[in-house]
Amino acid sequence: MGAVRGIVVEEEEEHMMVMMNNDEVVVSDYELSHHIRQSLKSVLTGDTDAYDQLIGNMYNNVNLVPDEVAMLVTILRALSDSVSFIDVVHHRTLLSSICGMSFWNYGPDVMDALVELVLALASSSGKYVDLCLDMLVSNFIPPYNFLEILKQPRGIAKKDQVLSRVHYALKGISDLVPLAPSRLEQIVRERVPNAFSKEAQIAVYVENMLMLEGGDIGELVGNSMIFEVVNRLIDLDVEIGWDEILADDPCSKGIFEMELEDMARPIDEAEMDMDVPQREYSGQKVLWGNVVAQKLDTLMVLTFDHLQACLKSGRLVQVFEALLQSFQSTVLNAYKSKFAQFVMFYACSLDPVDCGTQFVSKLLEIFRSTVYPQDWRISAVAYLASYLSRANFLSASNVTIILESVVDWCYKYCENQSGEINPKNHRVFYAGCQAIMYVLCFRMRSILTNPLLKSQLSDMPLELIFKHALNPLEVCLPSIVEEFLNQAKAARLFRASGTFIFNDLLKSDMSRTFGGFERLDLFFPFDPYLLKKSDRFIRPNFIYWSMVRTTYDDEEDDDDDDEEGVSDEDEAEEGVSIGRGPMSYEDDGFDMNLSNLSITPRDSYMFANEEHRKERMPSKIRPSTSPESL
Repeated sequence: MGAVRGIVVEEEEEHMMVMMNNDEVVVSDYELSHHIRQSLKSVLTGDTDAYDQLIGNMYNNVNLVPDEVAMLVTILRALSDSVSFIDVVHHRTLLSSICGMSFWNYGPDVMDALVELVLALASSSGKYVDLCLDMLVSNFIPPYNFLEILKQPRGIAKKDQVLSRVHYALKGISDLVPLAPSRLEQIVRERVPNAFSKEAQIAVYVENMLMLEGGDIGELVGNSMIFEVVNRLIDLDVEIGWDEILADDPCSKGIFEMELEDMARPIDEAEMDMDVPQREYSGQKVLWGNVVAQKLDTLMVLTFDHLQACLKSGRLVQVFEALLQSFQSTVLNAYKSKFAQFVMFYACSLDPVDCGTQFVSKLLEIFRSTVYPQDWRISAVAYLASYLSRANFLSASNVTIILESVVDWCYKYCENQSGEINPKNHRVFYAGCQAIMYVLCFRMRSILTNPLLKSQLSDMPLELIFKHALNPLEVCLPSIVEEFLNQAKAARLFRASGTFIFNDLLKSDMSRTFGGFERLDLFFPFDPYLLKKSDRFIRPNFIYWSMVRTTYDDEEDDDDDDEEGVSDEDEAEEGVSIGRGPMSYEDDGFDMNLSNLSITPRDSYMFANEEHRKERMPSKIRPSTSPESL
């Protein structure tokens, strides 16, 4: 037996020789492993000298010289072979030191040895699983002193080294312990940084959650990770007050306000990275200088990138199902949500057929079913209207089909009602009517230019709905009603258009009470997007009011043609955009050169002069970024 041991020792000595505690004592891996086991055993008898020396080596992690690195690697590997000797009660200090080790502080050799130890410890006893999972999840967040270098190439390389090993270990534990994924979900939820954490800390943590969703154990924890990411987006979103967005106008604005065109030049990528106060960016007001908005912006970029990756890997539809569940349970009725909902919008833009159809079907289901609370139904139809109005990837025919479903529900509702106006008792109905008008404000002309769709729209019982005793035109928001009536009149949408002329009715107390100029909690949720970095994902897929050609644009064009002697056909042949501004759409096609667009609050410093501002207003109304609605 002694001869065998001598051979083993000799082989181990050839494998690695180390210096222990800087003393001139050379020991082999085997001898060190034996020494560590004896140290662990001696604690049980009250002798802690060797054990304390071991702990001292474990805590030594700053500016290690090569010999110290070799010593630490050997200790970790020796501990991996000795996990059966570790006792949860007597070796608490050792376990604490292991769990306190940060992958970020070490090089690849130490990290690999640490992964080996964590896997051995988790598989040795169920009592260590939570401990190991918690230690790994704690490494989702880089230490404070690493936050700045994460922006540099060496920081990115370090992050990749750490996260690849952390997720390898999580996968290993999940394979060894069947219940580990469910425990991992809970630990991830508990360790999520709050809204006041540093942007880099939140971003890397969310990046890890998305890595879990798309990784080897995504089938086990993916849905819960999607839920948690959406929750983080909502948490940050609601921290951004509407006063930040409406700072130029403390009074709430109408659904339709001025989106002034051509007032901001495009800026290059270098300017995009400049940390300057809130300003006009590529024609659109963005929330610069708002710390919470910047955090949310970063997370939205990560989420959008992840959705793109899911599309490329063929997993988008699967992931969207989890997104849709999360949307229904959190986003749909999130108080004053402004940007988080665009995760749904972007996913639908990537796959309008599958994801878009699921989204619309769910919104219609909620709106039409009495199983859901009224607030849910009102919010659902507001989402539906906003989506149909703003998504440039939806054809006019698809919009018409979906709109017809809302019209049919409202008409059937009218058939069963004969009472007087009562906004409180008929909130869902008025929300549906307002949604119909809102969509037609954006889409009426594109529908009417197609003979088949025009016939389909004409057959809808719109006039019967809006002339019903419930009188939705008196209750819904005046800005929407007025624009809708202007377009309906110009298009001769109703047989007796003169019936739809309102004066003081548009400013009635009923409308103010129900639409509520001070009701900021519910709105058309896909209003123009105001986050800087992630705007590039939304902008190409989004319809701004300045792109819309209304039915009364023909009258304005005719007036211009009479004065200048130029016909629509001539302009079209010359490649001139016909409409109130540089952007317009006709039927299902759009001019997507969006650099000329601007979304500017009506009291912007750029239009302090009232007369100058009036000269620049290309039409009567524009959609605002405010949430005035039901």
